[in-house]
Amino acid sequence: MPGIDTGIDECLLEVMRLPGARGAALVDWTSGLALGTVGESPGGDQEAAAVEAAELARLAAEQHVFAPDPGGGTPDGDDPPVEDLIISNRDSYHLLRFVGTSFDSSVCLHLWLARADGNLALARIRLGEMAGRLVLG
Repeated sequence: MPGIDTGIDECLLEVMRLPGARGAALVDWTSGLALGTVGESPGGDQEAAAVEAAELARLAAEQHVFAPDPGGGTPDGDDPPVEDLIISNRDSYHLLRFVGTSFDSSVCLHLWLARADGNLALARIRLGEMAGRLVLG
């Protein structure tokens, strides 16, 4: 649904429609707090998965090599410091998509995708679209 703003729950449900989606969360990467979750969670604990995703996101966002402008892109903080992170293992992908916000852009979408059924390129494109439509507040 291009052009239609979505809330957290709607966004996460849309993420779960991606082929191979096992679970998804919207995470505040400064605090490790899951703002919303849906589906399964790696390791069976959604809170622990959110904290670990936040640690990875924060690490990438704070490193000059990965985020050349540690100030967040624009003076308004609309642009996240990194676009996305992809972590692959033998049976799945983890895609962390940073979300631009009107406050401090410290939010990311975490998608857990089954490698056998998922399409990483499609998931990356769709998460980017969803992140652009996500309304927080």
